[in-house]
Amino acid sequence: MKTILGALAGATLLAAPAAAQDQDLLIGSTSASSSHYGYFVAVGQLVNEAAEGLSASVVETGATLDNIRRMSRDQIDLGLVTTNTAQHAYAGTDDFEGNCQDLRLLWVYTNAPQNVIVRADAGVDSLDGLEGVRFNPGIRGSATESTTEAVFETLGLTADYARGSTTDVVDQIKDNRVAGYVKSGAGEKLDGSTMDIATSIDIQVLGLTPDQADTLRAEMPDISVVDIPEGAAEGVPAYTTWAFGVGVAAPSSMDEETAYRIVSAVMAEESAQANAMASIADSDLAQMTLDYGTIPLHPGAARWFEEHGHEIPEKLQPEG
Repeated sequence: MKTILGALAGATLLAAPAAAQDQDLLIGSTSASSSHYGYFVAVGQLVNEAAEGLSASVVETGATLDNIRRMSRDQIDLGLVTTNTAQHAYAGTDDFEGNCQDLRLLWVYTNAPQNVIVRADAGVDSLDGLEGVRFNPGIRGSATESTTEAVFETLGLTADYARGSTTDVVDQIKDNRVAGYVKSGAGEKLDGSTMDIATSIDIQVLGLTPDQADTLRAEMPDISVVDIPEGAAEGVPAYTTWAFGVGVAAPSSMDEETAYRIVSAVMAEESAQANAMASIADSDLAQMTLDYGTIPLHPGAARWFEEHGHEIPEKLQPEG
């Protein structure tokens, strides 16, 4: 009898299904010295704690371009992207000329409105008024600089460009050697270097006209046009400007359920992300994604947005 029971027990063990294994995910981030790396560590922890069946690890990378290329080689499963570069990759333009990437958006977690700041005494009250005026389009070599130049070319705007570092340009604006500059905002607030200028001189923000905003929407799909409410700094009225965001993308080959679980985990718990990156505190990640996204949502992400009553704009509609 003992022999029979032992045999039956052995047969039962052999027939029992193996315990389900977690699906391992590699998340591409950026340099470990960046605050964005800390953000992705928080995201990885959220996935591990709240996304059933998924196990995530964060990989230090060279940021957007590196992440997109690693995804195309199946070296990572998802990663950090800026929304303008993601659009270039998806469309096969700029650094990806003729080489469209199989990329889909999961969510956007922070934004970078591009604020056009000028001295109040510069005699410039519109973007058109910058013609012939000494003006810095963005810190040398930055995404702000290249994007500003593309925006100005698209809108037929000109200025007498002055190049330099943040420190150089801030000093030049204070000394009235340069009338103003373009600087990424801190969410819907002006950034620290702009507030430093404002402690010495009066400034104003130049916004897009409705016609200029419509032109950018039609001709520059790699950026977003955003409305900044009154209060970007004391005394600054509401204005419209261009922007790009920073988000997370994955190849369309990621299965829908995996993408859905990742996005669900992230959207359900924003406080841990805000603790990792203070600038996103009080941000609405879902709305930010709808406002700043430039490529179609992954079907799994779109499923989360639809379940939570969000209307997905045409440019973000998932592809069949």
